[in-house]
Amino acid sequence: MTAEATPGGTLIIFAREPVAGQVKTRLIPALGGEGAAQLYRRLLGIALRAGAATPGARRRLWCAGTPADGGECARLAAAHGFTWHPQPEGDLGARMAAALADALVTADRAVLIGSDCPDYSPAYLSAAFAALDDHDAVLGPAADGGYVLIGLRRPAPALFADIHWSTCAVQTETRTALRRIGLTWTELPTLRDLDRPEDLADFGHWLDTDRHLD
Repeated sequence: MTAEATPGGTLIIFAREPVAGQVKTRLIPALGGEGAAQLYRRLLGIALRAGAATPGARRRLWCAGTPADGGECARLAAAHGFTWHPQPEGDLGARMAAALADALVTADRAVLIGSDCPDYSPAYLSAAFAALDDHDAVLGPAADGGYVLIGLRRPAPALFADIHWSTCAVQTETRTALRRIGLTWTELPTLRDLDRPEDLADFGHWLDTDRHLD
């Protein structure tokens, strides 16, 4: 946090413009391009609603693949009280490090989540912010070996370097990096992402086409 930063947390959601064929690509064989995009909109809506209901948090939606005017991501951000930001170039780690560092210029803590988890809740997000009272970092493990949430009290670009993203090694490699750079951390309960066709057996109710998307 810089000298100009003020107390309080910033929540960052990482997302993609929900274009058929470009989101939830591992689910396209099971759902088709349009079906996968529709499911992604529902998951993004869950994250946005959880964030909007988290007390005291500033809210930012960082999107990849958006048109110049922000597209659907910008509309959803405005509808839920988020500011909209285009994701920069680079791999996932570089983009997350940049978004967290940007938030920590004006906040004393920042929490970043994705848009693939059906189980985000205001209580879960609030617990992440509270954990940063006593720790440098907080991690929300994912059942597949990645994570659904990461939070920091200060920028830590080294935490996101040399990670094998989108593999089951992410969680272990991140813990190793936390130890290597000397950050204290705590972990929240493990949640599940909805990423692969086999996940649909447990989350099939999200295929209900009558659900509200926003």
